Amino acid sequence: MRLDQPINVNSLPESDRSYDPVPPGWYAARIHSAEVKDTKAGNGQYIAVRYDIVGPSHQGRVIYGNLNIRNPNAKAEQIGRQQLGELMRAIGLAEIQDTDQLIGGTCEIKLDVKAAEGDYAARNEVRGWKHGGAAAAPAKPQWAQPDAPKAPAAKAPPWRKG
Repeated sequence: MRLDQPINVNSLPESDRSYDPVPPGWYAARIHSAEVKDTKAGNGQYIAVRYDIVGPSHQGRVIYGNLNIRNPNAKAEQIGRQQLGELMRAIGLAEIQDTDQLIGGTCEIKLDVKAAEGDYAARNEVRGWKHGGAAAAPAKPQWAQPDAPKAPAAKAPPWRKG
């Protein structure tokens, strides 16, 4: 479709977005998407997860990670399932039946930087998950904490005798 007027590149703003890896460390993140994909060899499956960093720095940066759930290499599958368990515990899920249940979950992710290899540039890898993040569940009141005094008993309404 033809434009109403010409657009000159010099009149357009430049992006301040960096594509360099985020420095290693813990970051609050929200799961934007998660879907099961087949491995390149076609003999396994993994969950491809997209995390959006929400803090404390690098807000808006996107991190991708894969979690093996079926793999002919038993060790790779075991590691992937352990990682999925860490992620589920971090976002507070005891069970999933659909990867959509992961979407919207918030936690902290530990990032590392994998050095450039061959044709691949340096990139981030998710190395850990823990409960937390900018939109984590609110803290329980003190009386709901383990080993804390019980919640005060509710008083009976004044019209109830008893």
